[in-house]
Order: sequence, then C-alpha cells, then structure tokens
Amino acid sequence: MISKETIKKIRQIEISSRRPVNQLFAGEYHSVFKGQGLEFYEVREYQPGDDIRAIDWNVTARLGSPYVKKYIEERQRTIILMVDVSASLDFGSLSKSKNEIAAEVAALLAFSAIKNNDLVGLLLFSDRIEKFIPPKKGRKHILRIIRDILCFEKNGKGTDISQAVKYLSQVVRKTAILFLISDLLMDNYEKPFNLISRKHDFISIIIRDKFEKKLPSNAGLVFFEDTETCEILPIDLSDSRVREMYCQSAEENIAGRKRYLQGIKADIVEISTDGEYIKPLSLFFRKRARRMRHT
Repeated sequence: MISKETIKKIRQIEISSRRPVNQLFAGEYHSVFKGQGLEFYEVREYQPGDDIRAIDWNVTARLGSPYVKKYIEERQRTIILMVDVSASLDFGSLSKSKNEIAAEVAALLAFSAIKNNDLVGLLLFSDRIEKFIPPKKGRKHILRIIRDILCFEKNGKGTDISQAVKYLSQVVRKTAILFLISDLLMDNYEKPFNLISRKHDFISIIIRDKFEKKLPSNAGLVFFEDTETCEILPIDLSDSRVREMYCQSAEENIAGRKRYLQGIKADIVEISTDGEYIKPLSLFFRKRARRMRHT
C-alpha cells in the first residue's frame, strides 16, 4: 500500500518535471540521441548520385530499370535507467537525499523519453539486483518507475556494479541509451563500465552532496558512519588539515572515476543534492548536440 505522502511526492515530481520537459528537454533530447538502426522505407527508381550498393537487383530485373532501396532511421529508442540504490544514496545534508534527487532526475529523463515515443526501463541495484522493470511506454509506466525509485525497500547496502552489468546484458539484448544514476562510490568499476560503453550509449549521472566536497568547520568532533559497511569513523572537523585531507581524498576518488569514464568515451553529468540539476542536464544536452553536429 502506497502512503499518501508518497503519492503526493510522486505527483510533485511529475508536476515539477513538466515544464523543463516541455520547454527544455523535449527537442534537445530528440536531437542528441540517435535511433537504434535503420528500417526499410521504400523502393524507388535509381537517381544520379544514389549509392549503387543500394540497388535492389530483384526489382531492377523485374522492371527492367534500376531501383534502389531506401532506409530511414529507426527513431524509437530504448532508454535504460540504471539506478544505484545502495545505502550511500540515502544520505543528504540538505532537504533532499541523493536517492530523492535520483528519482527526480530519472523522472525528467523518463518523461522526455515518452514524449519522444521511446521505451523506458529501470534497473535498481545495490550489492544485488533489487528490481528490473522491462522497457515500456506510457505515463503510468513512468509513474511506477518513479515510485519504485523512491519507495522500493532494498535488501542490500553495498554496491556491486559488476553483478548489475552482468544481469543487464541478460535482460537487455538490444543497444540502448543507458543512464547510470549513482554517486559512484563503488570499487571494481573498470571492467563493467567498459562493457557498458562497448554495448550501449553510456551516460553517467553522478550525484554528490555538498558535504562530500567541503566539510563544515564548526562542528568539532563528529562520528561518520559508512552507510554501506556500518564502519564508524571519528573526524575532528575543527582541524583544517583533517578537513582538507578528507575532501582531497573524496575528490581524488571521483576524479579517478571520471577520468576512466572519459577514457571510454562515456558522457558525464555531475549534479548536487542542492536541487539544481536542470542547468547541468541542459548543458549536457547542448554540448552533446554540438558534438553530434560535428560527427
């Protein structure tokens, strides 16, 4: 049974997604993602300049003059939202957790997809496969996806990207546009990321909290708990050297993952739990559109 609070939250996400989807993302989304291939359109008489490799020899022999096959891009695409629901995503120092931001970003992408008649699927993973929803179309389907990201009761705490990618390869056979929505706090990511990038159009959306970039200086001795391992770590936030070392370590971890993603030609979008994700997503679409025009 879904609570009234959850229904209200899902409704709020749908309403808040409507304007950016209609005004910002719909056209940009359509222009930056290619279809999955070509589909047959027609056979017509050969014209000067046509590629002779496209000649349909059966029709040509039957009609006595050359005819060519024409194809158009298959526009319907498959979008897979691969969402990390490990315990680290429950954290948020502001009004929203990383998990809530993940749901809102997924909603924007999903509503943009269905506006363009695409299929949307969802894979929730932690250190196990939590849930898979096969790609479908329609508003009800998207609302179910948002509900499951927000409310699904996970069984795992850690993160196992290898298992998630292995499962994905079994249930999604066709090439898809794959959005990995995660804080990237994971180990052994190199091989799985490489496998994703070779099969799918891979976009990594990294969700970070401001306290992962800069710790407050006026809190004194604070006990941090690793939500995935339950390890307790005391940190004296009044010591500037401790704060600097902590933030430097966090930045180096993320920077290493980003360098690897860039090396395999994956796209990267970094957003924060401060709720401002429209601008980075819109910037991503614009940059990708420019890149597509020059390829």
